[in-house]
Amino acid sequence: MKAYKVKSIISTVLIYFELIIVAIAVIYPLLWVVGSSLNPQNGIARSSMIPANATFDNYIRLFTQTKYGTWYLNTFYVAVVTTVFSLILHTMTAFVFARFPFKGRKAGLLSVMILQMFPSFLGLTALYMVALNFKMLNNLNMLVIIYVAGGIPGNIWLVRGYMLNIPKSMDEAASIDGLSKIQLFFKIILPLSMPIMFFIAVTSFMGPWMDYMLPRYLINQNEKRTLAIGLFDLISGQNSDFTAFCAGAVLVAIPITALYMIFQRYLLEGLMAGANKGE
Repeated sequence: MKAYKVKSIISTVLIYFELIIVAIAVIYPLLWVVGSSLNPQNGIARSSMIPANATFDNYIRLFTQTKYGTWYLNTFYVAVVTTVFSLILHTMTAFVFARFPFKGRKAGLLSVMILQMFPSFLGLTALYMVALNFKMLNNLNMLVIIYVAGGIPGNIWLVRGYMLNIPKSMDEAASIDGLSKIQLFFKIILPLSMPIMFFIAVTSFMGPWMDYMLPRYLINQNEKRTLAIGLFDLISGQNSDFTAFCAGAVLVAIPITALYMIFQRYLLEGLMAGANKGE
């Protein structure tokens, strides 16, 4: 009995020790970036987590000497429009696959699953040629189209898996009450699918804030850049400004952190329930 208690205590101590190490590994870089954004120097060598003379000059310089405000608005536009169209297209398509027994449904689902396996960067050259032929280079709407289309495979499987957990007896009851399929979707299925929709909305919104490769391929004009490109250019040139980069990174993290904090419960529910991909 004593050996069991000693083993349990050691196990608990090791678990907490591991959690502390992980927390330090995650929190320390974040605090260091925040501290560096308040550092009066603009070099990485003199940056510290707790600056001696903290100042907001880096934030001011970010908006007065760069196009950061324009980059922020561009990214926000792409993120919001991508989220809206992703919710509309992905949820309605998943509803069709979950509730309509049509010919070729399994083949369509299999095709979607296969598309999900390919890395997105494999199609960058093809996407560039499509944008070039349709004269949509340096066009933020092209980014929206690609983000929405790129999210189809994974999101359809998640939303469909969630909708399969909704009893089909509700469909029969709605049919008896005289509801059409469209009314069934908007009045019954959609309200019950809010957790997975919150998950799709947050992930769709977050994607454009974090992506670098696609905007770098398709956007060349400074006025059309997104945050990822603009922030990278702040530290990649000869006159790099690391502290301004940290200030920009902090401002980028604010909306994403706020979304995660507000919708954390819905994100967990949606992810766990949407993981069911059975028939």
